[in-house]
Amino acid sequence: MDIRRARTTAELTAAEALFDGPARQDWSERFLAAPGHLMLIAYVDGVPAGMVSGVEMAHPDKGTEMCLYELSVDEGYRRRGIGRALTLALAEEAKARGCYGMWVGVDTDNEAALATYTAAGARDEGVFTMRGWPFAP
Repeated sequence: MDIRRARTTAELTAAEALFDGPARQDWSERFLAAPGHLMLIAYVDGVPAGMVSGVEMAHPDKGTEMCLYELSVDEGYRRRGIGRALTLALAEEAKARGCYGMWVGVDTDNEAALATYTAAGARDEGVFTMRGWPFAP
């Protein structure tokens, strides 16, 4: 397995099977251009097998932390440690960028994600609720 940072829209398009939907050119360009955004892609024999995206979040009284925005491993490559490796790679990148920590929001019944994050060293920080404001694209 080889984990590399995505730097081109072609890399994102090649990995779009790992996303919830197709990678749009304009959104891919915007993602790649944002300094605090990054995506790491795990390749197995040259094939995108998993991805993790992170977003730096900065605040004047806290500094900068990394939000693990999304983690995905192709079904055919699951249970091989790819999700854990991607999570750890993102944590290392966050440390290298000077982040004071990393966090992820996860559904409390998502056992696979919870096991992956625990295996990568995450601690349970308690139950929280999330509210959203959906805007039409």
